[in-house]
Amino acid sequence: MTMPLLRAFARRLAIFLGTVVAASVVIFLIVQALPGDVAVATLGTGASPDAVSALRARWGLDRPMAFRYIEWVAGMLQGDLGTSYATGESVVSQVVPRLAVTAWLVGFSVPLSLLLALPLGMFSAMKRRRWTGAVVNAASHVGLAIPVFFAGTLLTILFAVKMGWFPANGYVPLRTSVGGWASHLVLPVSSIVLVQGCFLVRYVRAGFIDVLTEDYYRTARAVGWTKWRGLIRHGTRNVAVSLVTVLGMQISSLLVGAILVEQVFVLPGLGSLLVQSALSKDLMVVQGVAMLLVFVVLMVNFLVDVAYLAIDPRVAKEVRA
Repeated sequence: MTMPLLRAFARRLAIFLGTVVAASVVIFLIVQALPGDVAVATLGTGASPDAVSALRARWGLDRPMAFRYIEWVAGMLQGDLGTSYATGESVVSQVVPRLAVTAWLVGFSVPLSLLLALPLGMFSAMKRRRWTGAVVNAASHVGLAIPVFFAGTLLTILFAVKMGWFPANGYVPLRTSVGGWASHLVLPVSSIVLVQGCFLVRYVRAGFIDVLTEDYYRTARAVGWTKWRGLIRHGTRNVAVSLVTVLGMQISSLLVGAILVEQVFVLPGLGSLLVQSALSKDLMVVQGVAMLLVFVVLMVNFLVDVAYLAIDPRVAKEVRA
């Protein structure tokens, strides 16, 4: 790694770590500022003041806020997100099994969205002056306008209720049944891919259209390259830079989409845990899940920045300048 790249990497790493610290402070303060007393919510409004005070003392809620924040951060550095107020179990023990569900949703949705967007975007760019390209472009705009939860509802009505091909809701762990696990993920993943894929088609199309207007593409055509070979050879890198940037910005939308899809298909993922914990005022779980989701978004954006440096080293030179 050259010195400009190393300096650019160090700069991005420092920004990432600083942002994580700032995010932890913001999340902690927001959760602490939420209305209501978790001890009263747990014991009920008829509980005596002594019982409420005793429960607050047991949970450490009577200690200074700064001390509780430091204790929470110290625990996170050791892999401990705290203890659930509602169940008395560790937050990590509740997050880990649900994290797998959300990870499957997002993990499948990203590559499948790319597999959908790349050929359609390339085709739409190449055929942009013909009705076939216009149809693909219009379809991508329609898909983009459909909210992910509405897409999930439509897919459920069509493929689960009407045709009965896939289950309408629920989840089966992979270790229990591979077939059941796969069938329960088809519709939720398809809902996200439909929306995200249509979003990415626009960027792929724009990237390849830029290539079609460049001199090096016309030169490639002049020396005998076919349209498709020239487009793939010279357009891939141009589109890769654009897609890496867009995917970094879209990771938060993917997570929000996964949370909404989990509600539609009743999947036991992080989104369901976050909603249930918020309704029951289990603030320690809300705090831990929110911090985990924010950390994932920031980490992905950091990795995207690093990948961007690898794809286009000119960025490091710009940082140096």
